[in-house]
Amino acid sequence: MYPMKKLLFACLALLALLAPLSGTAEEIGTSAKACVIIDEATGRVLLEHNANAALPMASTTKVMTALLALELGDLDAPVTCSRNAFGVPGTSIYLSQGETLTLRQMLTGLMLASGNDAAVAIAEHIGGTAEEFCRMMTARAAELGCTNTVFLTPHGLPCEGHYTTAHDLALIAREAMVNSVFREIVSTARATIPWEGRDYDRVLNNKNRLLTTYEGATGIKTGYTKKAGRCLVFGAERNGMRIIGVVLNCPDWFDEAARLMDIAFDRYESITLAHAGDVMTTLPVLVSGGASVDVVLADELTGVVPKGTVGRIEMTLPDTLNAPIMAGQPIGTAQLMAGVEAVAEVNLVAATSVARDDFPARWHMYWQNWLLTN
Repeated sequence: MYPMKKLLFACLALLALLAPLSGTAEEIGTSAKACVIIDEATGRVLLEHNANAALPMASTTKVMTALLALELGDLDAPVTCSRNAFGVPGTSIYLSQGETLTLRQMLTGLMLASGNDAAVAIAEHIGGTAEEFCRMMTARAAELGCTNTVFLTPHGLPCEGHYTTAHDLALIAREAMVNSVFREIVSTARATIPWEGRDYDRVLNNKNRLLTTYEGATGIKTGYTKKAGRCLVFGAERNGMRIIGVVLNCPDWFDEAARLMDIAFDRYESITLAHAGDVMTTLPVLVSGGASVDVVLADELTGVVPKGTVGRIEMTLPDTLNAPIMAGQPIGTAQLMAGVEAVAEVNLVAATSVARDDFPARWHMYWQNWLLTN
């Protein structure tokens, strides 16, 4: 093990005072029983109230249904409406028993029109049974860090023991928004899909009115049952800052979501302190004949901070490296710091390869050269 050191690089204005930043999320007053706003890029919580309380979530369940289907399914595969899927209560895209659509078309009906029949058809297509698919949903949520989430249905109709938290649901939505097809579907205000046996298509209107009323809105999903109340997963992007929010059991869901996003955009901003490929330092490489290697950022170092905060970069690196080194090899990490809080972290990697230079390495090279020339 090499001794570690912290290399501090003040950035932007070295003489500016750093704005203090608590390591915990900001508590916010809300009409929702629970809410959260997170930075989409890092998952960091910006605003919250009761965000870890276990609550029913109605059709926002379908964010997980769609995510799992996109991860495991073929978008062009045919999905058939079974007897179980046909006539499921609540919102529907009016599938007929035996009717077949592609998985992509089913997902469009699921997320825009909140089709409960589509949810069961998708669940059976991916999991064999809706029960098995729900087990898979719960397991996948756990992999995402959702510690207080259980799925017992793929659609979110009332079911004892089916629950999540505002924070868990935001984490699921964050993972789903990484998928370009999911982003495309949930940001679509209106779409059409085939209607078997009819000479016209189904017209699907997205139930999320924020898409047409809120600047920069990116989706995502509405939900309502009498037990769960009005639930909404939502997101927006402004000035390079992308956020995801959740309100659970919120009577004025769209207005409250817009208010919470306004607060987040008013109080926070996205800053970039360095870019992918930027050389951050140079380290000596032992057993290399005196070589050194540039250490570069593997990705853009961007984070969301309170407005007016002057960030800095804090790097964790060894004092020296040992040959051989491969280009792209992780060397350490760079953190974007706001006050005492790390708001983003990116790997530091070797810019180039460095060969080992000692007696065994030289002997091996001479031997290889001799074999090539004889």
